[in-house]
Amino acid sequence: MLDFILWFFANIAMSFWNVIYAVTHPGLWLDWSNGEALMRFIYHGASAEMFFVVLTTFLIVTGIGIWKNAFMWGCVRVLEGFANGVGRFFAWAGLIMVLQQIVIVFMQRVFAASQISLGFGSSLSLDVSWWSEELKLYNAMVVALCCTYTFVQRGHVRVDLVYSAVSFRTKRVIDMAGSLLFMMPAAILIWLYAWYFMWRHLITPKVSASDSLELLMRKASIIRWNVETVGFSPNGFNGYFLFKVLMVAFTAMVFLQAVAFFYRSYLEWKEGPESEGKYLDRDTLGAGEEAYEGTH
Repeated sequence: MLDFILWFFANIAMSFWNVIYAVTHPGLWLDWSNGEALMRFIYHGASAEMFFVVLTTFLIVTGIGIWKNAFMWGCVRVLEGFANGVGRFFAWAGLIMVLQQIVIVFMQRVFAASQISLGFGSSLSLDVSWWSEELKLYNAMVVALCCTYTFVQRGHVRVDLVYSAVSFRTKRVIDMAGSLLFMMPAAILIWLYAWYFMWRHLITPKVSASDSLELLMRKASIIRWNVETVGFSPNGFNGYFLFKVLMVAFTAMVFLQAVAFFYRSYLEWKEGPESEGKYLDRDTLGAGEEAYEGTH
């Protein structure tokens, strides 16, 4: 137990040095023309060192926020604003998906065309099956990038066993516990899998979470880009690596929203019922919105 405590605090202390060293030596991990730099970036993206950097940052920001509640409210507004901004933008992918599907149906059934061209002059011409399979990408964008937006908007389904029957501050304690014990650990676990899953479809030789930094440095001499471009059909959509990128983006946004939700729950617990929904930027249907409550 003592060894674990010493290891834990040693890594917390080292996280400051790791950040300073990374910032002052960007070429060691940002120069992707160098195989070793790329391998360092991949390794540290899901390493214990990265975990302790994130943990230390969270602890410092939380400590400052407990001391200065206005600072913590600022963090909440920035993180929730980020989730809302990304979600509201990529929600338009749903409309694009519908319009594209209409065009595909017309081109196939009415004009009997085998290709669809997009653009003026030098246009992009691809098989109809490519455009049809690409619709999955729009759906993935809505799911991955609008998830935290929906959470901020209180649009997720809550399985309620005791929540509605307890007091306001007890609810906030439940929310804080949910953020720390479920949202954050789940996001970290998914990140560990999604990070290497993404890179295995972008480069060769393959990398995995079990690879040590020394092994990755040895692989760096033969590394090359090998972006996944194989579709499920001969002329079908060939950008499936984008789905892996979306998984990583989704996980990062869920973690950030878990932090924002923890901060909001703490502040509402501390300030009382009058602070419920403070600074919350929720979409509204305008006057008479309450008539639609629970119908969408």
